[in-house]
Amino acid sequence: MASPPPKQTMKERILETADKLFYLQGIRAIGVDTIAAEIGISKRTLYNHFPSKDALIAAYLKGRFVQPRPSDKPPAEQILATFDSLERRFAAKDFRGCPFVNAVAELGPDDGDHSVKTIAIAFKESRRIWFRDLLQQLGVADPEALATQLVLLVDGSIAQDLVRDDPAMARAAREAARVLLINAGVELDKPDSPQAATRKKRPG
Repeated sequence: MASPPPKQTMKERILETADKLFYLQGIRAIGVDTIAAEIGISKRTLYNHFPSKDALIAAYLKGRFVQPRPSDKPPAEQILATFDSLERRFAAKDFRGCPFVNAVAELGPDDGDHSVKTIAIAFKESRRIWFRDLLQQLGVADPEALATQLVLLVDGSIAQDLVRDDPAMARAAREAARVLLINAGVELDKPDSPQAATRKKRPG
């Protein structure tokens, strides 16, 4: 018989509640009073685990800082699958955009020590480096520049979906990514079959 899942600690409960409320309703809109009331604890208990709202915001964003899972799929297939995942995410009722962009946009000048912006930059750069490493495996001439273009497609599709409420924006970004890959010399199968993408063989 499987063991029951371990009981959440109070710190985990606070962070889980903050994650849900910050993402769905906004960081500015949600105070520590609301988070404490949602859990049924006092503000003092919350502050015993997170000394300030700023500390809780930083922990929330760090909790969202999840690296892509390792995969045995071909590099180009992994790149294009990013946009397939985005399309599924866009279709979810609880999708509210990128939490890192949202946090920077909400806090702006109030991010006194720039901790939120620092975390957001680190996340965005980690995604760019992930693209770059896959592009290096494909042997493209300028993986740094192409990786930057791909993250722009990701962020652009997120913005378009938020405005239009249309998951097909991810599909359009995927097609643009295909064009970029092909122009960089990556050989891809026909559009609806992203299997077995490989680097073009050059003469000589």
